Parts: sequence; C-alpha cells; structure tokens
Amino acid sequence: MNGVFVDSCVLLDLFTDDVNWADWSEKILEKYSQTNTLYINSIVYTEVSIGFVNIEEVESAISGLDIKVLEIPREALFLTGKVFLKYRKNKGNNILPLPDFFNGAHASISAFDLITRDSGKYKTYFPQLRLIHPHENSSEILG
Repeated sequence: MNGVFVDSCVLLDLFTDDVNWADWSEKILEKYSQTNTLYINSIVYTEVSIGFVNIEEVESAISGLDIKVLEIPREALFLTGKVFLKYRKNKGNNILPLPDFFNGAHASISAFDLITRDSGKYKTYFPQLRLIHPHENSSEILG
C-alpha cells in the first residue's frame, strides 16, 4: 500500500460541504483510499480544526475518513526553509502561506502523491511531486 498526502483544501471541501468541490473531493478520497493510506500532518490538522468546536469532533472527522496524522520529518522541515527562501528570492509575497511549503516538503520527502485543488504553487516549488488535482484525469474520476 502506498501513501497519499491530503491537502487541507480537500478536507475543508468535505467538512464545509463546499457546493463546488465537495463531490470531487469525496470521490477522489474514496478512489485513493482503496489502494493507499491517506495522510495529513499537524499543519493540515491545524488548518481543518478551525471549523470544529472541540478536538473530539476533529478526531472523529479525520478517523472517519481513515486518515493518519504524521509528524513532519526534519528533512521536510529543512526543505521547507530552503524552498520558502527560493520563493522569497523570486519576489514572493505573503499571499502564499508558509503551511503550503511545509505540506509540499512533507509529501515530497515522504515520496507521497499529493491530493490538492491548489496545484500551481506545488508545481512551481515542488516539481518532482506527483499531484492529484481536478484537472488530472477528471473524466475518469468524475465520470
């Protein structure tokens, strides 16, 4: 079984029942959970927890999707710093939040694919990362 990292936007689609993306996110998670273990880290956990009243609700939602929470490896923390520095040198601003760099580095170092709707930043700063996004095989996933 392989691992797939899940970006917070995909989980938020489900937890907020996003009118535009909840169906896609549900189908993509179902598809990849059949042959992979789904993972998040403490950054994604933090981002999705904001919409819940208490920790028990967050835990229930995440375990209900059979998602495992991993600690971020030091190699990924180091890579995050290097990639964020590159971003800043490329005249990056604060619009792109640092958590995205943690998640991209974590998925990259762990050799996980990444399920996301926000593929642009990952393509630019983590070109080696295999992305699973709405524009990839969309007819197969939604058809």
